[in-house]
Amino acid sequence: MQVILLERVAKLGQMGDVVDVRAGYARNFLLPQRKALTASDANIAQFEAQKAQLEARNLETRKEAEALAERIEGQQFIVIRSASDSGSLYGSVTTRDAAEAATEAGFSVDRKQVSLTAPIKYLGLHTVNVLLHPEVSTSIELNVARSPEEAELQASGKSIQDAAAEEDAAADYEIAELFDDLGGAAGDEDGQGDDA
Repeated sequence: MQVILLERVAKLGQMGDVVDVRAGYARNFLLPQRKALTASDANIAQFEAQKAQLEARNLETRKEAEALAERIEGQQFIVIRSASDSGSLYGSVTTRDAAEAATEAGFSVDRKQVSLTAPIKYLGLHTVNVLLHPEVSTSIELNVARSPEEAELQASGKSIQDAAAEEDAAADYEIAELFDDLGGAAGDEDGQGDDA
């Protein structure tokens, strides 16, 4: 099926291109999303008549997207989730969670604009791509943690596993010192008994 694109579509073409696509892709995605029109003579003539308006609207939305991209680029958003001691989440962080975190911070991001290469299933810092316009994309960082304190720790560069290992090592050291002190005290008592 031939369609004329009303905006740039990734891996398909630029605005105004007449491209061949599968009928299902056109019917289920391109046409309902108003990204394309069927390539009939009437629609091509209509597109040519409105081309200047469409290009102006596309330029305006691209400028808005670029401005938002400059503000949101590299921002870090905290997502609090329950997780096991090993750092595995009970569930996963989705595109909706990422969009809600950005929106709560004052940025207008829709979940359809967020692109995850794989579901986020572990605590830590994760880079997420955001497609603000067909020609403008940026990335944000999600800080997935069990608590705000944990999020601050991760933001400073320490992983949860490193912090847990440090705590375990400190606890083991304290226990070893306590037993050394008790052992030394027991030796002192034995030594006093010999002198008497």
